[in-house]
Amino acid sequence: MAKTSSSTATATTPASYEDALGELDRLVGAMEAGQLPLDRLLESYKRGAELLSFCRARLEAVEQQVKVLEDGQLKPLAFAPGPAKSVGAP
Repeated sequence: MAKTSSSTATATTPASYEDALGELDRLVGAMEAGQLPLDRLLESYKRGAELLSFCRARLEAVEQQVKVLEDGQLKPLAFAPGPAKSVGAP
């Protein structure tokens, strides 16, 4: 009953954060459309959880790299010049 091609495809690790995010976006769109059979919906949910975990791990790894680059202190990034203050800044 189970499709081996879809189950092996769901076991692959994304090549990058962007790939994982794109796949996750497609899965969410398909799930929100409400046209998936129950078995496929469950597979999609499980795959989405795997992708979410992968994305979180990648973001945490990048955060750690930034902390190292900033001498152990994570500093807010300035995206645009101007008088705007960072959250929590006096």
